[in-house]
Amino acid sequence: MSNEIPRPVNYIADDWSECQTVPDAWNLDPNTREPIHRSVTTAPDDVERALRHAERVYDVGRWDEDARRERADMFERVADIVESRVEHIARTDSLTSGTPIGVTRKVAAFLPARIRATAADLVTIPRVTALAAGGRDVRLYKVPWGPAAILTPWNGPSFIPAAKIASAIAAGCPVILKPSEHAPGSAQIIVECFLEAGLPSGALQLVHGAGDVGARLTSDPRVKIVSFTGGPAAGRAIARAGAEDFKVLQLELGGNNPVLVLDDADLDVTADGILDGMTKLNGQWCEGPGKILAHRSLVAPLLDALTERISKLVVGHSLDEDVQIGPISNAPHFRTLQNRIEGLRNLGAAIHRPARLPELGGYFLSPTIAVGAHPAQATAELFGPLVSLHAVDSDEEALHVANANPSGLDAYVFGADTDRAIDVGARILSGEVRVNGAKIADLGDDSAQSFWGPAGIGGHGPAESVRVFCGDRVVGVDSPDLPL
Repeated sequence: MSNEIPRPVNYIADDWSECQTVPDAWNLDPNTREPIHRSVTTAPDDVERALRHAERVYDVGRWDEDARRERADMFERVADIVESRVEHIARTDSLTSGTPIGVTRKVAAFLPARIRATAADLVTIPRVTALAAGGRDVRLYKVPWGPAAILTPWNGPSFIPAAKIASAIAAGCPVILKPSEHAPGSAQIIVECFLEAGLPSGALQLVHGAGDVGARLTSDPRVKIVSFTGGPAAGRAIARAGAEDFKVLQLELGGNNPVLVLDDADLDVTADGILDGMTKLNGQWCEGPGKILAHRSLVAPLLDALTERISKLVVGHSLDEDVQIGPISNAPHFRTLQNRIEGLRNLGAAIHRPARLPELGGYFLSPTIAVGAHPAQATAELFGPLVSLHAVDSDEEALHVANANPSGLDAYVFGADTDRAIDVGARILSGEVRVNGAKIADLGDDSAQSFWGPAGIGGHGPAESVRVFCGDRVVGVDSPDLPL
């Protein structure tokens, strides 16, 4: 199969159309830094066309049982089409995010199940609920907010667009999707799959480009909801723009997730869990471990255990079947990670980079441990195969350091006494806390993870489509006999 990924084109007002190319700019293969396709953007007039079309087609819609069943059947068709393109999606993911093909295949294989879960929700989750109202007929409607701008990142180039598009369309929101300019190919394949299944006019549009295109979408008053996963600077800009007309916002911004290693922690369980977390998706995972706060007695042996494990990892081309760690996705983030490492070195950390790198010329980085910086100063999000390791003398000290600059998104606790570890975890200012592991899936079927503080606004979980993309509307029989 060819290594080529799709050339970016827009889908606006029910038609595919050419993007504008960015002069002297290319999307590069992160394995080799060789050009893949020209970087593109969307002209302001085309963004305007997309906004007008989304506004024109928005309607609260029918949500009776037959209508919900029709929409669920459409999602089943989408899932079938995605299933037929899993390998193409996986290869495109791998060549844009740098994540090894063995991992991207697993992610791509999960996409049909995620879409079918949305189909099931459409059938089983009521959109109209009768309320207790003293014998009167009062009903609560879940109503789509309106046109939704969905901006997705380069680290989850297929899964995040697929999940957010499914949730928004299931809710009834017309979607304008803008994927990351660094990884547009997978999102375009996902859009093709949805369209092939027979979406109604205007249900989904696709525009390409960088932050300027996103800013035009998120600041426009015709957009009623913005769902964004990405960096804090862009998140703050979206929040400021959204405040002008009080948009509904879902902003997942990440952070420097703390890892608390208690004094009774099993060393092998801890080292395996941290290594799994810091290398998952090449460490380009917003919920991955960042700042490790280990009991002083465990710092040296934990460093030895991590160093030994990292030295055995196979780092190489992301399409190599045997590779465990691929390259960093793109040049700007590669530079950011190098700056983060130098920043920790300047704070007094010793830098350990034990993995052997391939001679490919790409954006390769050994999984790295920075040891010895003062934990209060090591606050920057790392977002790569990089952790900082710090000594603490008690659970209380670890909690104080973790909560002084909270990540707000995710946290980890390692300890042999599960009850104690969960008790400590419950005191961390974070939307989710994982004990003795670093799996990427939600902790439970009914998980509802909020984004605390700097991690953003809103949250995510299995009930996302109703909770984020719909608002409540109460309709019922009033009565002059009621007090007040």
